[in-house]
Amino acid sequence: MSWFKNLKPGGGGRGQSGTDYYREGAELLAGEQYLEALTSFRLALRRKPDDIDVLQQMAVAYTRLGTEDDAIRTYRRVLDVDPHAAGAHYGLAFLLMNRGSDDEAVAHLRAFLARPPEQADAHIAHARAALAELTGEAIQYPDEYTG
Repeated sequence: MSWFKNLKPGGGGRGQSGTDYYREGAELLAGEQYLEALTSFRLALRRKPDDIDVLQQMAVAYTRLGTEDDAIRTYRRVLDVDPHAAGAHYGLAFLLMNRGSDDEAVAHLRAFLARPPEQADAHIAHARAALAELTGEAIQYPDEYTG
């Protein structure tokens, strides 16, 4: 694995051998190699510690590994860097719902729906359904967000 060759200090998103650790981590994540993906993402963070794309992918890996505390902590770190990061609000909302923290989950679902990413119709519909389930209210959104 290329990450092992680049454990020297000063590594980062691209190691001295030119390794793109973010891309490597994304490929490992897609291949369900979650621990290996986390290693690559950690190496990517050495160059840019507040990279929200890397952090969000780490949160996904933690979620898939079942380490929800780490996933929640990582999503919160993303939101510290960018309070409008839709993916972090979305992921965090569902982790909080699983924990029974419904009020906080509602706040994150609303934040996600206030600024959803483009071409995320399935996520928008899922967030709306979850919000309606938690609050019992029908949610009205402008036409551009109706999927």
